[in-house]
Amino acid sequence: MKEIKKIAVLTSGGDAPGMNAAIRSVVRAGIDAGYEVYGINRGYHGLLKGEINKMSTRDVSEIIQRGGTMLMTARSREFATPEGVAKAKEMLDIFGIDALVVIGGDGTFRGAKDLAEQGVAVIGIPATIDNDVASTEATIGFDTATNTAIEAIDKIRETASSHERCSVIEVMGRNAGYIALTVGIGCGAECVLIPEVPFDFEEDVCQVLIKGRNIGKHHFIVVLAEGAGNAVEMSKKIEEKTGIETRPTVLGYLQRGGAPTANDRNLASLMGIKAVECLQNGKAGRLMVVKDGAVKDIEIKKGLSMTKTISPEMLSEVKKLF
Repeated sequence: MKEIKKIAVLTSGGDAPGMNAAIRSVVRAGIDAGYEVYGINRGYHGLLKGEINKMSTRDVSEIIQRGGTMLMTARSREFATPEGVAKAKEMLDIFGIDALVVIGGDGTFRGAKDLAEQGVAVIGIPATIDNDVASTEATIGFDTATNTAIEAIDKIRETASSHERCSVIEVMGRNAGYIALTVGIGCGAECVLIPEVPFDFEEDVCQVLIKGRNIGKHHFIVVLAEGAGNAVEMSKKIEEKTGIETRPTVLGYLQRGGAPTANDRNLASLMGIKAVECLQNGKAGRLMVVKDGAVKDIEIKKGLSMTKTISPEMLSEVKKLF
């Protein structure tokens, strides 16, 4: 890897609480290492447009507590093409950028891998509320999103209890059920429905709710991952089959906003430091990951080849609490 003098950082894909903390960490650790640090606005889309500006430690003051991303984020169809990747490489060369730190999820890292194959020194930091990056035990934003959802469900439970209702809460996560499962455990839900594990509506939902009603329960919480169904449709089916008054709530983008938790701020900060250390040690094409509770780095290609899922056995264990 050639000598590094200038590095840049961008955020791509969906925003996640803690992205600003990661940006702050990369900028400050980079400057401390003697690098010139640049911020790229609007992810790969902004890279193609040359939206690149030099950053100072003052530019990242007072952002660690803010959700979202100060560098903004956008998706780019052009970058997804070989021509787009080549153009991005040219733009980095025009600005004299020697290394690029990208903050995002698997889609962001696939773009990073493409740039690495063009000779760009790239480091990836996982930030997505879905926690669906297979190579890491935790992603920036997941802890905040689950805590936000639990706080909302705690409030919904109070009105559900007052009216003796069932509440179906749809949470985010795309095709992954990590948010739903974690939130379901944390809020004491009667049912958790996730895309990784097929469920029988009659047995896994209706029977559970009816049995609960028969032993004196007056309210019910069903946590539904967005990849496993639709809260409105599920609510109608539950009310028709059980006679229990049921209301849907879709938490939606509420989970992606708000101040990051201490866990997400710390994780983002440590990953930013580790990313810069990799560059100092001549290591590129790496992903920051959490392994056995510690921040480590692995090869991007290896990380993208990994898979992880929620097993039926794991959900079966959790059902002991329902």
